[in-house]
Amino acid sequence: MLRTLFSPRLVGLHLLTIGVLIAFIFLGRWQLGVFEESGRPRAAADPAPVPAATLAPLAAQLVGDVVGRRVTAEGSYDPDRQLLVADRRADVDAPGGKVSQDDGYWVLTPLRLNDGTLMPVVRGWVPRSDDPAVADVPQGRVTVTGRLSPQQGTDSVQRRAAALPAGQVQTVSTGELVNLWVGQKVRPGFVVAQPPSGSLTQVAISPPATEGAFTWRNLAYAANWWIFAGFAVFMWFHFVRDAVRADRDRGKSPEMALEG
Repeated sequence: MLRTLFSPRLVGLHLLTIGVLIAFIFLGRWQLGVFEESGRPRAAADPAPVPAATLAPLAAQLVGDVVGRRVTAEGSYDPDRQLLVADRRADVDAPGGKVSQDDGYWVLTPLRLNDGTLMPVVRGWVPRSDDPAVADVPQGRVTVTGRLSPQQGTDSVQRRAAALPAGQVQTVSTGELVNLWVGQKVRPGFVVAQPPSGSLTQVAISPPATEGAFTWRNLAYAANWWIFAGFAVFMWFHFVRDAVRADRDRGKSPEMALEG
């Protein structure tokens, strides 16, 4: 049997089958990768900046297609109402709260717009609450550019066991800000300033994205290639089995017995 398996004609078949298997498995994995990639969020169109007030109306929630949009806001900062968002990294998408305890702070300062409403602005990030950059609030009228982010739920992070010091919050929640900035009209969401204010560190925020749509056709292609690979193994098995049987039957034939 071993002599048959390693005969020149079957060795060529073995090598051909191995090559076919490698190619078909690779092609199937490639199609699977295309399928997986199609489901990932993709960058959406990034229009020119528009006034933040037009995308963040009072008493409304930010809808999905405005999240991450570039905006501008003109007005003057209100340093007396400035807050620090505790336990934050310099990235809007990074987890906050207890899992990021002592990682740093967002500097949240309300910008009073021309109509008297307040637009929360994350001017940047600092590693410590006593960082001198926190107190360096631009004076007078300013124009802030950045990206719009939706408000965060007060239960969106795991909070510390101990209460935060005065002037600190765990989330940028419109409802909480309304209670802290008493008597003020607060617009929903917040603007992440780009570039940051003064010597503060930039807080990263992603541009708008659209949900991916899985291309199921590519998944079917992947399955087809792997089915072909299985069929190649099936055919290899039958060719080898027939060759072994043929050589075995030839060895038992009367002519071979007489020769023996």
